[in-house]
Amino acid sequence: MKKFGLVMLTASFIVMTSVPVAFAEETVGEKLQASGNNAKRGVKKAVNRTQEALCMEGDLKCTAEKAGNRVIEAKDATVDGAKKIKNKVD
Repeated sequence: MKKFGLVMLTASFIVMTSVPVAFAEETVGEKLQASGNNAKRGVKKAVNRTQEALCMEGDLKCTAEKAGNRVIEAKDATVDGAKKIKNKVD
């Protein structure tokens, strides 16, 4: 039993020291920027949903507008996510 504990301790030590882990923290400014981006995206999303609900131009035009809004929202989320990842790495 003592050998098993020694083997497990050695294996744990090797695994813990061989895995490079980066724990980068965002600065306060970066966190504020990220929360500001989240707020802007939330407002844009709410405005888009309201406009879509009130759309009276016909099914095809409303659907095209809705699809365009989703593409823009996805792009904004991707750009903001990339900035957040960059800030964490820096």
